[in-house]
Amino acid sequence: MKYYQCPVTQAIVIKSCVKDLGLPVSCKSEALKPVRNVHFPHDIVFQDYVRRGELEWIGRFIRARRVSLDTIYHSGMAAIHEAVLSGNLECVKLLVKLGADIHHRDEEQWTPLHMACSDGFPDIARYLLSLGADPELENECGERPADLIEPDNRELLELFGLAAND
Repeated sequence: MKYYQCPVTQAIVIKSCVKDLGLPVSCKSEALKPVRNVHFPHDIVFQDYVRRGELEWIGRFIRARRVSLDTIYHSGMAAIHEAVLSGNLECVKLLVKLGADIHHRDEEQWTPLHMACSDGFPDIARYLLSLGADPELENECGERPADLIEPDNRELLELFGLAAND
């Protein structure tokens, strides 16, 4: 097991101005206890790397088989969905290269293409379509990806052939 240290590395000191205001001080001393090490499961750490676009660490976790790309996390989504929502095309490309399924569905039957359209990421949508993502797949509400495009997102509307002629 690997342990990850909390990002706070110094003791926090309660300033004496709290005493001057007459507020009760709940600590017996002026400094808090030192920082402890905390262990996070691989899935949690991996999901965080995906959200932050840490490409090197994503690759390491996949190659070491510490995680599976088809896992649905507590968020209800798989890693590829998280990458799309972060808007990071390079992260999406890496996950696909490492074996992520472009048709993978989350708990509400959304595909990565649904998310790219809903959240306004035309570059990601274009990339997924270039790989053969099916624009006709419906989520559990019967919506296709194009149904989720905001009316003012001209680039996505044009990509799906829905832009009105001016």
